[in-house]
Amino acid sequence: MIGTPQTNNEKKTTNSNYSLLSLGLVDYSRALQLQEKLHQKRVAGEISNTLILLEHPPVLTLGSSGKCENVLLSGEELIRAGISIYKIGRGGDITYHGPGQLVGYPIIDLRERGRDISRYVWEIEEVIIRLLLEYDIKGVRLQGLRGVWVQNEKICAIGVQVRKWVTMHGFAFNINTNLAHFGYIVPCGIANKGVTSLSQILGYELDMGEVREKVVYHFGKVFGATIEMVEYR
Repeated sequence: MIGTPQTNNEKKTTNSNYSLLSLGLVDYSRALQLQEKLHQKRVAGEISNTLILLEHPPVLTLGSSGKCENVLLSGEELIRAGISIYKIGRGGDITYHGPGQLVGYPIIDLRERGRDISRYVWEIEEVIIRLLLEYDIKGVRLQGLRGVWVQNEKICAIGVQVRKWVTMHGFAFNINTNLAHFGYIVPCGIANKGVTSLSQILGYELDMGEVREKVVYHFGKVFGATIEMVEYR
C-alpha cells in the first residue's frame, strides 16, 4: 500500500533529516496522488523533506511545455502497446517512464535552500554525475538543456514543479530501461540527440537495488542530508 510517511511530529520541520520512501513498481496515477498528498503536508510543515524512489509501468508524461506532435504513436497504438499518457504540471516536454528506470520524486522545501530553483536542478544533476563516476562514466551537463548526458545521449531526464516553494516531480534515471520505447516519442522534444542507459553503456544488466542505494548515498552527500527509510501506510 502507498501512503503517507508516519510522523509523530506535526511541528514545522527545518532540519536536514530527509525521509525515504522506496516503493518498487507503482502505477503513475497512484504515485502522482502520493506526491500531491506529501506536497501538501510538506507545505504545512507536517513532514520532513522526502525522497520518493520507484519505477513505473510503461507510461508517457507530457510536461507544461509539451507538444502533442512529439508523441509518435496514435491513441489506438498507445492503447495496443499498453501505454498510458498523462498531462502534468512539471516543466519540460514529453518523456517515457518504464521498468528498469529509477524515478525520483523529491518533496523538498526550497525556502530552506535559498529559494533557488536553478541550484536545485543543478544538485539533482550532480547526484547522477557523481554516481556515474563510480562506473567510470563521465556524465555531463549540456548548455541550455536539463538533465545528465553521456556525450550526446541523455541518461537522466529532469522535470520539476515548484509550488509554494515546495518541489514535486524530479528525475528519471535510465538503468535497465527498454530504450526501444523511447522510439514512441521525440524524447524531451529534442530530435537531434539520443537516449542511453547505464546497462547499454556497460554492456550488462545492473542490480536496481544496488544502484538505488548509490542514488540515496549521493543524494545525501549533495543535499547535505541524513536520509532515513520510513514506513508508510
